[in-house]
Amino acid sequence: MRVATDMAPQRRSGRLAGANIEHAGQHNQRVVLHAIRVAGASTRAEIADVTGLTSATISNITNRLLDDGLLQRAGQRRGGRGQPATRLVVNPEGAFAIGVNIDRDHLTMVAVDFDGAVRARISRELRYPMPEDVRCFFRSHVDDLLREAGVASRRIIGLGVAVPDDLGRVDLPGLPADYHQWSGYDVAALFDDAGDWPVLVENDAAAAAIGEMQFGLGQHHGSFFYLLVAFGLGGGVVVNSLYDRGATGRSGEIGFLEVDDGAGRRAPLQSIVSLAGFADALAGAGLPEASVREPDLEDARVAAVAHAWVERAAQALVQPLLAVSCLLNPGAVLIGGRLPVVLVERLAQRANVLLSRHGAHAPALAPVMAAAMAEDSPAIGAALLAFGHLLLPADGVARHRGPTNEQERAARSARTKRVDA
Repeated sequence: MRVATDMAPQRRSGRLAGANIEHAGQHNQRVVLHAIRVAGASTRAEIADVTGLTSATISNITNRLLDDGLLQRAGQRRGGRGQPATRLVVNPEGAFAIGVNIDRDHLTMVAVDFDGAVRARISRELRYPMPEDVRCFFRSHVDDLLREAGVASRRIIGLGVAVPDDLGRVDLPGLPADYHQWSGYDVAALFDDAGDWPVLVENDAAAAAIGEMQFGLGQHHGSFFYLLVAFGLGGGVVVNSLYDRGATGRSGEIGFLEVDDGAGRRAPLQSIVSLAGFADALAGAGLPEASVREPDLEDARVAAVAHAWVERAAQALVQPLLAVSCLLNPGAVLIGGRLPVVLVERLAQRANVLLSRHGAHAPALAPVMAAAMAEDSPAIGAALLAFGHLLLPADGVARHRGPTNEQERAARSARTKRVDA
């Protein structure tokens, strides 16, 4: 079953949108779940205090979520008067989904539970995989993934796919001549073998940012800019805990900004700040490409190249990130993706130094830091798309994009057929 992709341009009408009772109820349910995710084990009174909802509304919502298996009881809080209050937590076993990340240098598939934890992961390093490579990867490994996760296929409520925009059109080093076949390709059709699972397709940086918003540092920073360092460079804009796509669904495209490449020429930012850019730096020093993912920083030659690349990347990021701070005023800039964590931390540290040095004129500077989500953040974020009707909305309450009838039926079916794998 295919569901309309979120990558398509999103057009808003000029009208204001009101909230009917059904949509308000869905939103309140998402708010309650999110409040419990952030706070951990909570009593109904604590949830009401955080959300501002009435005790009766909280009781109705939490009872329904308990019946659906999305919440579970976690003991009682004692010490007060009267009956001890029951504490509630999110039930990781409440729902499961699969996330797939297609990129220019790898294919990754994860099985994720309702608490955002990865139950199983399968990845294949492959330079510029073609559509048929993706189809074969999914067919060959999805059963192994579910077996490793210990989850029966009937308990999967959906499949999300994270893929860069313009996959076949952006010119990056080593691009095959026939890679343009990705342009306009129906990505969801590659997963026809998913049967009755809804298939949702999302931009990789957007998926990663949404995942970070729900399960990472987004729980502490309501507004942030996300930098996805993958084979290319993507970005995502989160404002007041809502993902903002922009007028045509292309917000956050920081990788296309032209910057000084350090040699007096103009070049796209992603030609420098990306795994492809780091690989070019290594290749220029005669070092193997394998050092991109696992650089041996004990090797003096690798360490020297890594240090020089971090400095060049941080310099290239200064003006774009100054613009981000001035235009969006985010609470933080979060760096995630497949760049090794040690390099992410060094890049964030150096960028902060340079921003402080060159941004004295800026009214506010967002601190740069490593994102909390793991390297598989696009795949994890993609899996969370299947939970979209149970999480805070990614596009803003005013759009009221509730689940499709198919998603609702799939979610109900997954919960009512809950059995041990």
